[in-house]
Amino acid sequence: MKAIHNFNAGPSALPKEVLREAQAQLLNFNHTGMSIMELSHRSKVYEEVHEQAKSLLKELMGISDKYEVLFLQGGASLQFSMVPLNLLTEGSVASYVLTGAWSEKAYEEASKIGETSIIASTKDSNYTTIPTDTTFNLPINSSYLHITSNNTIYGTQFHSYPETGQVPLIADMSSDILSKKINIDSFSLIYAGAQKNLGPAGVTVVILRKDLLPNIPASIPTTLNYNTHVKNNSLYNTPPTFAIYLLSLVLKWVKEHGGVEVIEERNNKKASLLYRSIDESDGFYIPHATKESRSNMNITFTLPTEKLTKEFLAKAVENGFIGLNGHRSIGGCRASIYNAVSYESCEAFSHFMSRFKKSNF
Repeated sequence: MKAIHNFNAGPSALPKEVLREAQAQLLNFNHTGMSIMELSHRSKVYEEVHEQAKSLLKELMGISDKYEVLFLQGGASLQFSMVPLNLLTEGSVASYVLTGAWSEKAYEEASKIGETSIIASTKDSNYTTIPTDTTFNLPINSSYLHITSNNTIYGTQFHSYPETGQVPLIADMSSDILSKKINIDSFSLIYAGAQKNLGPAGVTVVILRKDLLPNIPASIPTTLNYNTHVKNNSLYNTPPTFAIYLLSLVLKWVKEHGGVEVIEERNNKKASLLYRSIDESDGFYIPHATKESRSNMNITFTLPTEKLTKEFLAKAVENGFIGLNGHRSIGGCRASIYNAVSYESCEAFSHFMSRFKKSNF
């Protein structure tokens, strides 16, 4: 089989070592004679997997005992509703920064639940940038400030985070969690769908500060209440056991490869390589995001004409570069270079970009 370079935006590439380990244990996990998918989520064998995943995530991200770690379902999209249901109290306002389609969706869901406010938005620029001034003038009665840390569709990313004082800062980190070192204590709640950097689709990680829990209304439906999942160690209902197992293997892979600091260094090199290919193309490759707001996870660009863009994408597939179509809402091209995408794949794609330009410029 010819080499495939997977640049899908999500579900995305997983480390080959992780897939091989899962493959080797698929029919006989830990000498049980059963697949991990067949084990009871109440069994001792699965409990060890569950706890290892939590422990590794805490270790790698520097999560202190001030926080709870939950493994939920419903993707980040369910968190768009769970966050305001749990944290938007009567008489207060939920503040949102709009930097792309997913922050828009989060804002729209919160608006169905309570009072909301748009603190900043870069929609007028077609989301080419992140707000440069992150010292926002928050309403006094803000329940929280919500940001989307990385914007997969537009290829922009927060490189520093808002200072919110006593107002809880909440982040949807679905597409850049574990890709760089962050100060967890700056956030009151972080949530992330796993299918970019953490594992397969099906499990959502929620990291929340314990002092938020006592103020959550008891009237919230049981499975939408964070307290339910904290009290039951994310086992109130059957969790996505196979996804959590793969999550634990991905976390082990990150640790074995030097931790988040090493992963961040690799990600910086990958992004620098591809942005250099764009910037040195004499305008043949046109970036969507402004330089100061560029994402290290999603490289978005287009070519001088729609015809050339289509030819580029078709030729890329012929050469084994998969998943480069831009999101249907904006078109163009997008190379998603999450943690599991190798430098070698990025280098091969950079060479392809150079060859295509020479043939068509």
